Amino acid sequence: MINIEQYEIPDSPGVYIFRNLKNRVIYVGKAINLKNRVKSYFQRFEALAPKTQALVEKIEKFEFIKVENEIEALLLEADLIKRYKPPYNISLKDDKFYKYIKIES
Repeated sequence: MINIEQYEIPDSPGVYIFRNLKNRVIYVGKAINLKNRVKSYFQRFEALAPKTQALVEKIEKFEFIKVENEIEALLLEADLIKRYKPPYNISLKDDKFYKYIKIES
């Protein structure tokens, strides 16, 4: 498991990517506040769900991509999940998800 304190994580929106020992992408997530979201995985291990504990135990490194807003994070997350097909991302791995925005007046 990594030491999260060694990273300078911004308070901005973005996408985070967790990788395992073989450098394979194992999870992609989005956040309104990257710092708070990523740190939540590493603060109280015993409070995490068993699936999340298994994920955290396999994280060897992570990276993040800052974006301007939550919509950009959502779209980037979907693209990265399609590209890498991470095992811990249940949804969005199939090719049936289409990105769209519904605007009502």
